[in-house]
Amino acid sequence: MPPPRTRALTRDVAPSLAHCELSFLQRQPIDLERAVAQHRAYCDTLAALGLAVVRLPADAAFPDCCFVEDTAVVVDEIAVLASMGAPSRRGEVAAVESALAAERPIARIAPPARLDGGDVLVVGRRVFVGASARTNAAGAAALAGALQPFGYGVTRVAVTGCLHLKSAVTALDPETLLVNPDWIDVAPLSGHDLVGVDPGEAAAANVLAVDGRILAHGGFPRTLARLEVLGYDVHRVDVSEFLKAEGGVTCKSILYAVFDGSPAGV
Repeated sequence: MPPPRTRALTRDVAPSLAHCELSFLQRQPIDLERAVAQHRAYCDTLAALGLAVVRLPADAAFPDCCFVEDTAVVVDEIAVLASMGAPSRRGEVAAVESALAAERPIARIAPPARLDGGDVLVVGRRVFVGASARTNAAGAAALAGALQPFGYGVTRVAVTGCLHLKSAVTALDPETLLVNPDWIDVAPLSGHDLVGVDPGEAAAANVLAVDGRILAHGGFPRTLARLEVLGYDVHRVDVSEFLKAEGGVTCKSILYAVFDGSPAGV
């Protein structure tokens, strides 16, 4: 069997992005034209890194729909559709389900369980789930039930200073996590090496590991310099307009392996 490719499922920017949900930030003007250009450059960078990029169309009814990560958790064996914490976002899941149905068996998290994909960090067979305003204990338990048959173990992590778990911690590689310890409880992360963000760059922990490379917002130079000193191959993109919407680089795609030689996305 040929080695798997990595596919990136993305969704275009809604013209209503300025009306996105906000929990921790004060609303700032969002330059829609610039956001669209940044998203296009993000997708182009993923493609340049060898990923097959699938771009779903935006829907103006869902201002946050470009933050596609929140709609589903995809592992090699299954796709688990989220029951999202913000009522205004729950309709985003349908388009993603249509895209994933041909790729994986589908499981669903049903209300009153709530879970956002941005609260889920998969590191090998360990799955960390944020205990946040968007993801409740029932959502974490439902995800654990869906993944347990495939050998995944779920650990909850308290999130106190940001919207989602992956705003505060992401994986650099299977052994190493990039973390802002001021925003989460790091005790459940034991067993992994932790690299802290620069204290002046609180939001810098949200990076995307792409087949051995690290995709990161270029506006956190001190943190990225730390990663490069450690030997990581860092690729910079600009997601400044999406930071205003409490988004980041992981939020804008769902990465998953394709094992069957399916053609590249468009």
